[in-house]
Amino acid sequence: MKKADLDLYTDYLLSTFGAATATGLSAMVEGDVSHDQITRFLSAQEYTSKDLWQQVKRTVRSVERDDGVLIFDDTIQEKAWTDESELMCWHFDHCSGRSVRGINLLNALYYCNATSIPVAFELVKKPVQYCDVATKRHKRKSEVTKNELMREMIETCIRNALKFRFVLMDSWFSSEENFDYITGKGRHFIAALKGNRLLALSEEDRKKKRFTRVDELIFSEQTPVRGWLKGYAKEVLVVRQVFKNKDDSTGIMHLVCSDLTCDYDAITTTYKKRWQVEVFHKSLKSNANLAKSPTRTLRTQSNHVFMAIYAAFKLECLSISNKLNPFALCRKLLINASRSAYAQLQLFQAAA
Repeated sequence: MKKADLDLYTDYLLSTFGAATATGLSAMVEGDVSHDQITRFLSAQEYTSKDLWQQVKRTVRSVERDDGVLIFDDTIQEKAWTDESELMCWHFDHCSGRSVRGINLLNALYYCNATSIPVAFELVKKPVQYCDVATKRHKRKSEVTKNELMREMIETCIRNALKFRFVLMDSWFSSEENFDYITGKGRHFIAALKGNRLLALSEEDRKKKRFTRVDELIFSEQTPVRGWLKGYAKEVLVVRQVFKNKDDSTGIMHLVCSDLTCDYDAITTTYKKRWQVEVFHKSLKSNANLAKSPTRTLRTQSNHVFMAIYAAFKLECLSISNKLNPFALCRKLLINASRSAYAQLQLFQAAA
């Protein structure tokens, strides 16, 4: 990888406020780098999690501790007008409750010492095309599931000797296979549970298959309950967290934890760190121009996603050193750009 090209492109993503094009980048540096050079950089090779790790490794080593957490979540960047491909295709968006066309990105975010660092990523590709019998429509599907991709990413993080105690995830990834895999690697998990998950409160109940829905269990909010999830052989802790939504309605969330030494406060406080991945995804879209690239080929589209992830990481490092959150920092860049444009406009008007 050409580090100079990487830094130039990612700096451009953080400093431009329109479409992120090769022509725009070339114009920004007054032609010192040509449009063709930028295009060749984006298409020369495929950048993966391995390349991301090489760029963030030094920062990770400076902040990591044994009590760090590894957070998994996916996000969809809608791109309705881009040609469909195995990367740019239809995905179900749980936030909007509908299928959208765009890029589905699975991220592993390491959080430690108040620092968020992307350490691995996978793009969800759907190369297999088929005809749905019921709807008679052509559809696409992946060769591997997101759960399988997550387990591969955990394996990669362990091979990289990343220090972490917990894996945090939402209910989408709360499968028995994932639980077994994480604990089998000597780590623990804290995950959200859907209300219809079944729990046995004793070994005898588990053997006799007497399970109860977690949303029907009667237990104090502040008191973890021990039991066995249906389909999972190891004892776990389950807590119920009651909270108020913005509209003053009451929400309930159930969390499951594999570490039996934790109490209610430890489980809920640790799981709150999962919110950092939501902040990262927002920064990726708002500050790093994830959606604003007109790239057309599979490789250039994939590489632009990699560049946006690295740009968001650079912004996180800058926000720490400047003691500003990433959004405030980008706001400063925008204000300075507006001032520069205003000053140039005044010069044009004076010369008219």
